[in-house]
Amino acid sequence: MLRSRLALLALLLSPFASISPAEAHGSHGGGGESLEAGEFDFTPIITIEGHGGFDTNLEGDPKHYAIDGMFGGVFEWGLANGGSFAIEAAIGPALVWGEAEHFYGKVHVDDHGDDHEEEHDDHDHEEDHDHEEDHGDHDHEEDHDHEEDHDHEDHEEHDHDDHDHEDDADHDHAHGHDTDFKRTDVKGFIQARYAPNDRLSLALSWNPYYVTQDQGEDIQGLKNELGAKVKWALGDGDVNFALGDGIEDLVNGVYLSVDHRQGWESDGMYVGNYTDPRVGLGFTFGDDEISLMIEAGPRFYVPGSYSGLSQRTDLAGEISLSVPVGDANLFLHWQQTYSWEDAPGWGEGWQHHVGTGVSFSF
Repeated sequence: MLRSRLALLALLLSPFASISPAEAHGSHGGGGESLEAGEFDFTPIITIEGHGGFDTNLEGDPKHYAIDGMFGGVFEWGLANGGSFAIEAAIGPALVWGEAEHFYGKVHVDDHGDDHEEEHDDHDHEEDHDHEEDHGDHDHEEDHDHEEDHDHEDHEEHDHDDHDHEDDADHDHAHGHDTDFKRTDVKGFIQARYAPNDRLSLALSWNPYYVTQDQGEDIQGLKNELGAKVKWALGDGDVNFALGDGIEDLVNGVYLSVDHRQGWESDGMYVGNYTDPRVGLGFTFGDDEISLMIEAGPRFYVPGSYSGLSQRTDLAGEISLSVPVGDANLFLHWQQTYSWEDAPGWGEGWQHHVGTGVSFSF
């Protein structure tokens, strides 16, 4: 049994052995048996996750990876009717390759071209003004000035071409999407979750992320993400094929959820918000109670005013797998979104986020 579990662990981790992971959506939460009314429990948790983001709908197909180590715990109180109230919190380092994780839908706004054109227009206006003054005051030197101006213009055109070439090179370099190791940031997670019974739960969360230094498009400071989620299980949620449940019992694993999130960059810029209403299916199989969850639905996205984009509806989903091994829980998840919008700084196509790791509870 131990050998088979180790083989499964190797299988889960093997797709990510050759890449540097990125944004952790670790498994936070106790996940133990429900508490009786009035009971209290504290569960220390350590989560290690490697994850990667693949924005294939953006120009250059940017990628970013990270490895997170989250240290925290869950405070949980048992309530009547099988309910509970829990406060979960964790903090730890995030090793960054490429760029820091960012809120969904962030676009790059480039003002360089507009500024350059304005400066160029002002420069041309000044040249024309000077030329008129020279023409009025020095008619007798017109031929001589014309020759000098011609030489000067040739020189300016040559310099201007070189300048444009340098600008293009700098621009391409600034927007390059390398995946070299950058630095170590700090991320956190805190959530309050209330479940009045075993079918309904409500949660409020805050995901702070501290960028430790200016680097590329990352700005030193604190990124913030706030979330609110409601989840309602339509059945008893106890679908286990190992116990004889069949396909007809899958309805017991169906659930509905609504998740709303808002994000801010480290310089205080409001990135936007989205709301995900989803239909999900969860069930377990095997003697080890391996858990599989599949969910999908529309994503109603409202970008911040900085982007100049209008609100849109994307498609979002997630597939997650967890395998309990003693006091540890191995997990693998794949989040995918599809956007039909083709706009400046954004594009039609898929974005993927894949992560795997292990969570230890004590």
